[in-house]
Amino acid sequence: MNALTLNQAHQILQGAIQAARAANYKPMGIVVLDASGQLVAFSREDGASMFRFDIARGKAWGAVGMGSSSRALAERAKDNPNFFVALAATAEGKFLPQPGAVLIKDSAGHILGSAGASGGTGDEDELICIAGIKAAGLVAG
Repeated sequence: MNALTLNQAHQILQGAIQAARAANYKPMGIVVLDASGQLVAFSREDGASMFRFDIARGKAWGAVGMGSSSRALAERAKDNPNFFVALAATAEGKFLPQPGAVLIKDSAGHILGSAGASGGTGDEDELICIAGIKAAGLVAG
């Protein structure tokens, strides 16, 4: 299985920022994590608030940890809120089941990591992550 490279992470960040600027979204924070949830790269646009890193990381960390987009996790949390509250507590606050993060996969479908964003709506955050992953020649999941 391939590992996510720093170059790929930078391509994801650049593609996500380009998508955010093209859509005229608010200033974003975008994080790229590897398959073990470790930070590979982060970018915070000028004017983005101080919370952007923590929110983007929480979305991405939950996605890669659970093997599912943060949108799917948010949907699952509606039916089992106690489990997700306990999971967030167990994860020491690093888990945030809100739309805005997607898995990064290679062409064979192997999970390489995740990308998460914060600054816009959950839909906007998710869209720029997908755009960044595609810009890097990888698959969003």
